[in-house]
Order: sequence, then structure tokens, then C-alpha cells
Amino acid sequence: MTTVERPADVAELRPVNPDLFRALLRRQATSVTVVTAVAPGSEPACLGGIGAPIRAGFTATSFTSVSLDPPLVSFCLGVASSSWPVLARAEHVAVHLLAAGQREAATVFATSGIDRFAAYPDWTSGPFGLPLLGGVLARLLCRVVHRVPAGDHTLVIAEPLALGDGGDGAPLVHHRGGYTTAVQT
Repeated sequence: MTTVERPADVAELRPVNPDLFRALLRRQATSVTVVTAVAPGSEPACLGGIGAPIRAGFTATSFTSVSLDPPLVSFCLGVASSSWPVLARAEHVAVHLLAAGQREAATVFATSGIDRFAAYPDWTSGPFGLPLLGGVLARLLCRVVHRVPAGDHTLVIAEPLALGDGGDGAPLVHHRGGYTTAVQT
């Protein structure tokens, strides 16, 4: 009979609770993106119906590729987020992969209760009226194809329609609750 011994470096498994889960996720290094979106505005019908477009932008560390054929990407957003009402109606989004020197952009777009576009002026209006940030490593212009409810978040799946390469450089990374850069060895 063979006996299997547990390696010394294997920690005891514990039941998941919100604090332990959050602490574990902080150990995963992820790239930092800013997602921008625009949705049609609305006014009372007596004032003509549709108003000026409403824009939103937020920092996301949940961005990932989903499929190469067809090309699909995804990110998550909390449904309690101030950006959710815009993203819930947006047909298109722009995903910006931030460069190592763009901590300010990440911080501004992660701050609630402010006009993020006034606080971060390095953007221009692009296709579909989407705000496009400057100085990024790369940018994807995407069409939203699915919104999947997932607990207190929604998983957004989007099809890239166009991309822009901002050049080679180190990415901004989120790890242990703060921003850092990837070190190449």
C-alpha cells in the first residue's frame, strides 16, 4: 500500500469568507485597464426624449481575453458602481491597457464621487463618442455582445472592432492593493 504524504508547504484549506477571499485575490497580480463607455442620455418626453450622451469610465483589473476566433474580451463591473447605469446601456466600450507611468489615470478612474473626465484631461472623443485616453500601451474599441449577471457584478463580453498600439513599454500592474510595474528578468 502506498501512502501519500502532504507536502510541508501546503496550507490547510479553510472555508471561504469575504475577508479571506479578498485577501487571497490581492495576491494575484493583474494588468490595469481603464474602460470608457457612452450611453444615450435621456430627458422627459416633453423635452424631446433623448438628451446628450452620458459617459462613464472606470479602472478594471478583471480584463482578460476570452476567445481568438471570434476575438472576444471580457471585464467585470459591480452593479452598484456609479458607472454601471451607463455600461448597462452602452453599445460600445474602449478598453485602455495602462502603461507603468499611468498611476494617476488608474487612481482617478477608480475614485468615486468625482467627474473622472474633468479630473483626468488626457483624453479625446473617439468613434461612437467614446472617450479615448492618451499615453496608453494599447487600446481596444469594442462592441458589447453579452452582459452576464455574476453575483454583485456583471461580466461584460465584448468583441474588439479596432485596436491601437501605443508602443512597447512596461504595463501598470495591480498587486496587494496597490499599483506597481512588471519587472522583466
